[in-house]
Amino acid sequence: MTGHSPSDTNRTSDPHEPEPEPAQPAESRWPMAVAVIASAVLTLLLPDDLRLGPRWALPLAEGLLLVALISGDPLRISRRSTALRAVSIALVTMLACGAIWSTVRLIDDLIHGGTETNSASALLLAGGSVWASTVLAFSLLYFELDSGGPAARAHHMPATPALAFPQQLSPELNALHWRPRYIDYLYLGFTNSTALSPTDVMPLAPWAKCVMTLQSIVSLVILGLVIARAVNVLA
Repeated sequence: MTGHSPSDTNRTSDPHEPEPEPAQPAESRWPMAVAVIASAVLTLLLPDDLRLGPRWALPLAEGLLLVALISGDPLRISRRSTALRAVSIALVTMLACGAIWSTVRLIDDLIHGGTETNSASALLLAGGSVWASTVLAFSLLYFELDSGGPAARAHHMPATPALAFPQQLSPELNALHWRPRYIDYLYLGFTNSTALSPTDVMPLAPWAKCVMTLQSIVSLVILGLVIARAVNVLA
């Protein structure tokens, strides 16, 4: 019979012991940080009646959460922590809620009339900002929820991911150790908002199907109503 020595037990149960190195090089923090900053800038550019709260409220809250993430796990996303995970979820939830709120307010203005809906240029600028915000928000949502988040993906990929990329679906690509990066989720967010359906990334988990459906509906409403209104104003 083979037993564990006391030193083995202490080594595996010590909460202060450093985590093992990720199976693959962890993802750089900066692409995700740039996406959050870009979303905050788009929020600042929105008209007041399309923004959730005062002009500075959402960008400030998002900035503080981003600073907390960078402080806790700088440079590369590899540290698995319940606190950091909660901060990440709070950040992407805030981004998604802000984008959906702006979409609802834009629809209301288009139906009942608003200051930015009477000018084609102002309408296209506002509509484009709202649409871009939804793309960034949903891309970060996919990035954070798929396979336990970026830190978990760096250490281990599940046999069945929530979102299946071509590299995972095609054995001939020989991508056994491939890991999706933020750019892959940004591409997913963009194509789902333009094609209004899955393209090369297949949603496998129920939550992924629900989120992609919601994003397609939001994008369809924004593009359809904004373009129709802009054409009507120009005519």
